Amino acid sequence: MPRTLITGGAGFIGSHLCDRFVAEGHDVICMDNFITGRADNVAHLIGNSRFQLIQYDVTNFIHVEGDLDYILHFASPASPIDYLELPIQTLKVGALGTHKALGLAKAKGARLLLASTSEVYGDPKEHPQSETYWGNVNPIGIRGVYDEAKRYAEAMTMAYHRYHGVETRIVRIFNTYGPKMRATDGRVVSNFINQALKGEDITVYGEGNQTRSFQYVDDLVEGVYRLLMSDEVDPVNIGNPDETTILEFAKEIVALTNTTSKIIFEPLPKDDPQVRQPDISKARRILDWEPRVPRSEGLRRTMEYFQAELVNA
Repeated sequence: MPRTLITGGAGFIGSHLCDRFVAEGHDVICMDNFITGRADNVAHLIGNSRFQLIQYDVTNFIHVEGDLDYILHFASPASPIDYLELPIQTLKVGALGTHKALGLAKAKGARLLLASTSEVYGDPKEHPQSETYWGNVNPIGIRGVYDEAKRYAEAMTMAYHRYHGVETRIVRIFNTYGPKMRATDGRVVSNFINQALKGEDITVYGEGNQTRSFQYVDDLVEGVYRLLMSDEVDPVNIGNPDETTILEFAKEIVALTNTTSKIIFEPLPKDDPQVRQPDISKARRILDWEPRVPRSEGLRRTMEYFQAELVNA
């Protein structure tokens, strides 16, 4: 059986990857320091002979007994509220954590997939964003701790590939939502749905004209799996090109939840990207991948998850 390490495996996306790789017959080692991850996300896997949970900070030397076939490096604060509160940890896991994960991949002869992000494009001047675009990032802005951590991680990953011959893959993840998101993670989907379910005002920043492209987590997991098993070394966008403005998205949540919440407007955060839409032609061509879950269906599943979370709180 393949043996796979998933760093950040108790996080939102990491926990879904644990589910997928266990289902694919892998022996999965989930490693997380629980700064933003939650043990509840993988609690249902405890006791499964194919699953092991280790609490550990991957910015330290990583030791794993035995053989290792794959490493998926997903450890990092990933929402604005998290990386603004944890700027040093975010930079350390992007730099030191990636270095330690790549060192382990080199030692074990394992293939490593780096979780990068659409944030490497910054506030883009190219629209939609293709993998050949180098980005427009403010390195000293408040969001730079996440953007530059991921850009550095990509550079180190390619250096290990070129210099040491490590098998590497890089996925650039666009806005993703779904069950297991934290209600307080500050992402727009979780914010809007939870505000609506509680009957609170829905907070839109700026005039709501900025755009995002939301993909359901199951589509992302499928794309990650296909990329890991492919021969593609250069970065690949995995996202949903169905672009919408934040204001239109807020109205969609109001309709979905049948809430009495009002939409209110607050000042736009500094360096907030004005547009975000992936060019996924590369993923379509080399992975035969594209998103399958309609936003209406994905949001319904996500709303049901948050409703259950509120009931059990």
